[in-house]
Amino acid sequence: MLKVDNINVYYGAIHALKGVSLTVNQGEIVSLIGANGAGKSTLLKTLSGLLKPKNGGIEFLGKSIAGQAAQSIVKQGLIHCPEGRRVFANMSVEENLELGAYLRNDKDIKTDLENVYERFPRLLERRKQQAGTLSGGEQQMLAIGRALMASPELLLLDEPSMGLAPLLVQEIFNIIQEINRTGTTVLLVEQNANQALKIAHRAYVLETGKIVLSGNAAELAASEEVKKAYLGA
Repeated sequence: MLKVDNINVYYGAIHALKGVSLTVNQGEIVSLIGANGAGKSTLLKTLSGLLKPKNGGIEFLGKSIAGQAAQSIVKQGLIHCPEGRRVFANMSVEENLELGAYLRNDKDIKTDLENVYERFPRLLERRKQQAGTLSGGEQQMLAIGRALMASPELLLLDEPSMGLAPLLVQEIFNIIQEINRTGTTVLLVEQNANQALKIAHRAYVLETGKIVLSGNAAELAASEEVKKAYLGA
């Protein structure tokens, strides 16, 4: 579904991504783990068109999307749920969700909104409430719900558990698995490496802009190198 081939990304003179290559197959959850500043969010921003690679290739569903505008990439079904939730604070919950479907003109928007409310009952209860007044966990649910309203083929999730209480973290990871089971492929960036590896099929480890390890998620979780560096073992 997604093929990233040897991309290099710069912030001015800073070489942020150094020859990164990875693949995501249809139906998978693929986790990308690494320390703060490793380049994980930079990679997602590059995939969704918010940053442009200096060189290298990005193919989505067999077509090159490297360097395309973000709105063009969204139209093709690659949807980015950003770090820090980025909800529209002064708009209602329902307005935020409707904005997720902004580029759509099909007849399933109402059904998808009902599906989001079914998946996140708290959003239904608060649908007329300003998004900025929600708790952190509710805002994260809203950010994921808004992304689902764009009808993703591939969902990029950036740090969905950041700043949440442990019980809510578990709930968010359960939701990610459920989204995947109902047909959405997921590329997950997550500092909570334990949880990310538990729910993923495969994983990549990013260090200072380079992929240093990749493979089956369970095997990586059992690796002494990964345990020592990322799992607190």
